[in-house]
Amino acid sequence: MSESSNTNLSEETKEKEKFYHPETGEQISKNAYKKLLAPKKEKKEKLPPPPPSENKEKKDKKDKKEKKEEEIFIDQTPNGDKKILENIFPSTYQPKYVESAWQSWWEKSGFYAPNMEEARKKAKAGNNDNFIMVLPPPNVTGSLHLGHALTVSLEDCITRYNRMMGKITLWVPGTDHAGIATQSVVEKRLKKESNLTKYDLGREKFVDKVWEWKNTYANKITQQIRSMGTSVNWDREYFSMDSNLSRAVTEAFVRFHKDGLLYRDTRLINWSCALQSAISEIEVDFMDLEGRTLLPVPNHKYEKYEFGVISSFAYKVIDSDEELIVATTRLETMLGDTAVAIHPDDPRYKHLHGKFLKHPFVDRKIPIVLDNVLVDMNFGTGAVKVTPAHDP
Repeated sequence: MSESSNTNLSEETKEKEKFYHPETGEQISKNAYKKLLAPKKEKKEKLPPPPPSENKEKKDKKDKKEKKEEEIFIDQTPNGDKKILENIFPSTYQPKYVESAWQSWWEKSGFYAPNMEEARKKAKAGNNDNFIMVLPPPNVTGSLHLGHALTVSLEDCITRYNRMMGKITLWVPGTDHAGIATQSVVEKRLKKESNLTKYDLGREKFVDKVWEWKNTYANKITQQIRSMGTSVNWDREYFSMDSNLSRAVTEAFVRFHKDGLLYRDTRLINWSCALQSAISEIEVDFMDLEGRTLLPVPNHKYEKYEFGVISSFAYKVIDSDEELIVATTRLETMLGDTAVAIHPDDPRYKHLHGKFLKHPFVDRKIPIVLDNVLVDMNFGTGAVKVTPAHDP
């Protein structure tokens, strides 16, 4: 067959493969044409669900009625007595009823108190295999949470294990005053309820408010611990500001001072503008600022202050007309500058190696030092002021 006849055949095949809509005459695909030719399926109408039978309605109403009429058992055991169980068995689990009465009976029976006579006999015989543990005292800043429940549960398991092993066992409960934290929550509550500050009340009345808070939440905390069935010895319950514990704290501080572990000196501290007090490192929340940010500062004149702004100032190079420009976000700390650091490979400052700068406000000669670790040539001016004791 010749090349021309092949060409004519392919053109005829293409012409045959063209499909057109029977109504509009528009060219369509083969699949669309097949769909048009296929017989249409009739949609089946969905029948509505059959109405519920009278028997089912009666049964549902009966079930609901039975659920509503379920008897709620209330424990009638006198406080401290063994729980009354005769002829009482709820058809469903009722935790309030099931858990009631047991803890008060266990405490009254002295099951958690160590046998001191037996302990003395063991001690005389040289057996000091006792188990004594203090419950980490929860802060009286508020009620307990799941973390406390986990700690108490684990320690209770350890205590009961040692008790069952025949050891003299003592688990001591208590609460902690959490000084500054408690003061803070009381101040917030005072401001919210009365729009007053501790300065408006005065020292004595404010201390009374703090003790009022302590009594409320300490009782709530001990009740929560009791509700878990913990086997602590409540006869030895303590508060971290009790007189005997305060004497122990004083004794510890005196010993630390004598041993040189505790001293008074000029040191950098974390100052809380809100509490007007020094606070520990663990109570400080650090913030990273990407740029200029206005933030409120408690107990200060203006509503907000500017932070995160880089300011530049110049140091005069001694025996030269040159200046070395330094960029910083803490301009006020320049009074304490003792040096300016540059990168040893920075071509801009190669000629300043070993030179000195003159402080503009203090009669101080400041050396230019080299540091290839802490100095970033590409940040700011590439010169970093060195200021001791201004940043934790």
